[in-house]
Amino acid sequence: MKLTTQTDYALRTLMFLATRSSRANVRDIATLFGISVNHVAKVVNLLAREGYILSTRGVGGGIELAKPAEEISVGQVVAAMETDMHLLSCVGSDDSCVIHSFCKLKGVLAEAERVQREYLDGVTLADVVPTRRQLNRVQ
Repeated sequence: MKLTTQTDYALRTLMFLATRSSRANVRDIATLFGISVNHVAKVVNLLAREGYILSTRGVGGGIELAKPAEEISVGQVVAAMETDMHLLSCVGSDDSCVIHSFCKLKGVLAEAERVQREYLDGVTLADVVPTRRQLNRVQ
């Protein structure tokens, strides 16, 4: 599985926010990672809709994690951001190939996907977040 840029930016945004004790803003994240403010804003909207971050408008506003980093599963974030996590299309359907009724590869790939999801579900944001000091060094 190759993750989309959107998922990459979502994970980076969450990691950034996990290092902060106060609200941050989209521009801070975009600047640190050298990515477009518009892309980060789009990801922030998705993360807010999914309940991973809180977004407050106006003076003193900004974005912050909606729950502790220990309660955010990397696998759940990936699943929320990705539209198709299958290694091949046949794993997600029964009729994408002429040999689907007897193909053993489909089962192997389905098991690989299950193991991958299980692993990622067991990793929390807290497990992967850099220290604030590490992030400050790249600025």
